[in-house]
Amino acid sequence: MKMLQEKITHEGIVLSEEVLKVDSFLNHQVDPQLMQAIGHEFAERFGQEGITKILTIESSGIAPSVMAGLTLGVPVIFARKRASLTLNQNLLSAEVKSFTKKETNTISVSGDFLTAGDTLLIIDDFLANGQAALGLLDIAEKAGAKVAGIGIVIEKGFQPGGQLLRNRGVRVESLAIVESLNGGHVTFRKEAQPK
Repeated sequence: MKMLQEKITHEGIVLSEEVLKVDSFLNHQVDPQLMQAIGHEFAERFGQEGITKILTIESSGIAPSVMAGLTLGVPVIFARKRASLTLNQNLLSAEVKSFTKKETNTISVSGDFLTAGDTLLIIDDFLANGQAALGLLDIAEKAGAKVAGIGIVIEKGFQPGGQLLRNRGVRVESLAIVESLNGGHVTFRKEAQPK
């Protein structure tokens, strides 16, 4: 997705050979026009899959998920990372280790909103080691829901998450795949999907 790659190139900050900061448009401040385009792109890629709900994780997955949900006309559910007084019954939970935050969280979704009759599109902002995606897949499995695929805004192609998920037979559609952050520069993979 050219618009996304240009935004990453011009506004992304390489903090190390493993960390890309994109808080000016995705992880802190949100660019609504870019999120709308991302939502349309995910809807285009998964529109024929019979999606009934979108599942994401708080907080940076919410904006692209809502835009995709708006385009597809389906609800968006986000897994919470913290306990809540109102989210305390019929929980579907999974453990997720965050690559950037170096912490493990229990993510939870109310089982009232996911059913065996659902066909889910999972959306997240980054794919690095695949832990968030695996946690969301675990929750979907506990609900008995079908997962049509995973939409990723930015995949770090040099980390194992994408290959791990694809090796499990999961359809992964990444809008930008970063091949390298070496030398403080973002290099994108030439093709949208690895062969």
